[in-house]
Amino acid sequence: MAGIVVVFDFDKTIIDLDSDNWVVDELGATDLFNQLLPTMPWNSVMDRMMKELHEQGKTIKDIEEVLKRAPIIPRVVSAIKAAHALGCDLKIVSDANLFYIETILNHLGIYDCFTEINTNPGYVDEEGKLRIRPYHDFHTSSHGCSCNVCPPNMCKGLIIERIQASLAKEGKKRMIYLGDGGGDFCPSLKLKEQDFVMPRKDFPVWKLINENRDLIRAEIHGWSDGEEQEHILLQIIKAITVEENPFLSVDCKFQTIPINAVHETLPKALPVPS
Repeated sequence: MAGIVVVFDFDKTIIDLDSDNWVVDELGATDLFNQLLPTMPWNSVMDRMMKELHEQGKTIKDIEEVLKRAPIIPRVVSAIKAAHALGCDLKIVSDANLFYIETILNHLGIYDCFTEINTNPGYVDEEGKLRIRPYHDFHTSSHGCSCNVCPPNMCKGLIIERIQASLAKEGKKRMIYLGDGGGDFCPSLKLKEQDFVMPRKDFPVWKLINENRDLIRAEIHGWSDGEEQEHILLQIIKAITVEENPFLSVDCKFQTIPINAVHETLPKALPVPS
């Protein structure tokens, strides 16, 4: 199963809300955020909000405590631990920021499950203020994506292409991509026929994929909640393993997963794409 790469979005795929909105709302800055949003790109607004919150006396500790309270999608932690235990290479591609993501993953005890985090830089400056920068510097150039969905600060499709190029060198050949937002449509277009895309049902990426199914080469498996996400993800991993290792006793392999990481009994068949 070393040939399987699982790529997670973060907001509304691992945590069950938008992390930017959560921090702003919990720290009582919603009105200011709404005033600023029409005047500049989202990523720039968040950097400005961190400056404003700092000036109001909010500390990095305050932000960390808010992040640790963020609602998590049920069973996503066990799904991540199970996929990691099965030898999958787990990565994150997210339009959140590194400070938020690392804080939450460490709090959940799953930071070490991931080999790579691709997101907007987020760091504490010398004044003790959180700074948030764009992944792609749209102030100097455009990332050049033509799908008309990606925000100016991040094209996840370009990130997936880079990951695909590195995986080819490593001999890894199957990718599973999980996401929910409009920005997850572009990377879905980059997936190949042997890959799988898991869009969250009734979220923007689900609508875009359903409107453009002829453009999607990967196998599509929608999910609605954490239990369904876990079930489908592990079934895909199991199906790939059976296909590529027909003489391997995959049930024995799955039974080695810790009981707190995944249900012991898994259905035999891969779900029909929704």
